[in-house]
Amino acid sequence: MEADINVRKTEHIRLCLTDAVEGVNKTTGLEGIDFLHNALPEINFDEIDITTSFLGKAIKAPFLVSSMTGGSKLAEEININLAKASEERGWAIGLGSTRALLESDAYQDSFLIRKHAKSVPLIANLGAVQLNYGYGVDEARRIVEMTEADSLVLHFNSLQEVFQDERDVNFEKLLPKIEEICKRLPVPVGAKEVGFGIDGSVAKKLHDVGVAYIDVAGAGGTSWSQVEKLRSKDPLRQRAAEAFNSWGIPTKVCLNSVRSVLPDVPLIASGGMKTGLDGAKAIAIGADLVGFARTLLKAATESVEAVLDVMEQIEFELKVAMFGIGARDIQALKETNRLVINNRPIAEDL
Repeated sequence: MEADINVRKTEHIRLCLTDAVEGVNKTTGLEGIDFLHNALPEINFDEIDITTSFLGKAIKAPFLVSSMTGGSKLAEEININLAKASEERGWAIGLGSTRALLESDAYQDSFLIRKHAKSVPLIANLGAVQLNYGYGVDEARRIVEMTEADSLVLHFNSLQEVFQDERDVNFEKLLPKIEEICKRLPVPVGAKEVGFGIDGSVAKKLHDVGVAYIDVAGAGGTSWSQVEKLRSKDPLRQRAAEAFNSWGIPTKVCLNSVRSVLPDVPLIASGGMKTGLDGAKAIAIGADLVGFARTLLKAATESVEAVLDVMEQIEFELKVAMFGIGARDIQALKETNRLVINNRPIAEDL
C-alpha cells in the first residue's frame, strides 16, 4: 500500500509539471472579461489593501494554495515549501487528499505541515466518494485532528476516478453522509471539484446539507482525465479519455452559476488561475478567495524562495489591476462596475 501510494502521488506530480495535462480547447472563460481602465484612480498604489479573512482568520491576500499533493517523498518537499511560503505571504493553504494519512505511516510529514504554517487557514482534504468506501465521521475527525486543520474540504472527482486504474466510482447517496459529516465535525466543511467545475444547482444541494463554502475548481486548467490517461495501463481508458479532453464547466461559468443561487456563501475561484489579473477578475464577479495550484507547483519543487517569488508576482498583478480601476481594497474590487464582459460594459454610464 505504501509503495502504491508513493508511486501514484509521484506520478501525479511529475505529469502535472508538464503542459500535457491541460484541457484541450477549454479555457476558464475569464478572457471574456476586461476591466475598464480608470485614468484617474484617485488612490495611492502603495496604500492598496489586499487583506481579507477566511475561516475566521485574517490573511494578507485573498489567495489560497489549492490542494495538490501528499503521500510521497516529493510531495513532502513540495508541501513544506508551500507551507513556509504561505505562512510568510499570509495565504491560506490546502492539503492534497489526506486519505493516505490514515492508510499509511509513510510520508505522514507530507501532510503534517501546521508547524510550518502556524497562523494561516489550513484545509484538510478527503475525497467525498470515500464516504461510500468505509470512511465516515470518525475518520474525518481523525484527519482534522492529525493535521490541526481549520476546515475539511470534500473533493468531488468522478471524472478522474472513472479513468483511474485504482478507481472508486460509487458516487450514490452521498448527500446524507455529507450532511452527517457537516453536523458532527467540529470545523467547517467545504466542497471542491478537481477541475471539472461545480455549478449552482450542485452547490445549492451541498449547501443545503451543511457545506459551509464552495471551491468551484472549474475547467480551464489541469484536466484530471488527461492526467489519468497518461498514467493508465488500460488501452480502453487511454482511448476514451481523449473524448473527454475538453470536459468541464469553465471557471467563470461556475462562479456566475453558484453566485446566482448562493449570493452570500463563501466562494473560492480555482481552476486555471495563473495570474493576479485572473484573480482580480474572479473576485470582481463574485469570488471571495482565489486558488492557485499548478501555477505554484514547479516553484514548489525548487525552494521556498521560488514559491515566494511567484506569490509576490501574483499579489503585485492583483494590486496593479486594482490600481487600474481605482479599487483601494478587496471590498471595492468586489463592488466595481468597471467591467467589460464580452465587449459590453456592465454599467450603462461607462
